[in-house]
Amino acid sequence: MEAAAPFRYDGDAARRGPIIAALERVIDPELAVDIVNLGLVQDVASTADETRVRLTLTSAACPMGELIVLEVEQELAAVLGPGHRVEVSLCWTPAWAPERMSARARSLLGWE
Repeated sequence: MEAAAPFRYDGDAARRGPIIAALERVIDPELAVDIVNLGLVQDVASTADETRVRLTLTSAACPMGELIVLEVEQELAAVLGPGHRVEVSLCWTPAWAPERMSARARSLLGWE
């Protein structure tokens, strides 16, 4: 049985794995850890025609926000195919906190 998404996911179970894999390919350029393990993905809602992703950043002043959003759009478009709409939005509530990181991210960053 496939593990649950590390964030709230609403959509077709068949797309969950490819969406998580696509998001794990997006690396925060300042921390060199993917956005899923950093806990930046708040939630994903996916229908047959559209996928919406809500992200937070480690800081509202993060200079890499636009780049991260663009990479999420590109990675999802590559797995969901032409004609599938991808919308990525930034949100600040709840605010990111180090507790959102996975054990893997904490280990990679030396926080353990």
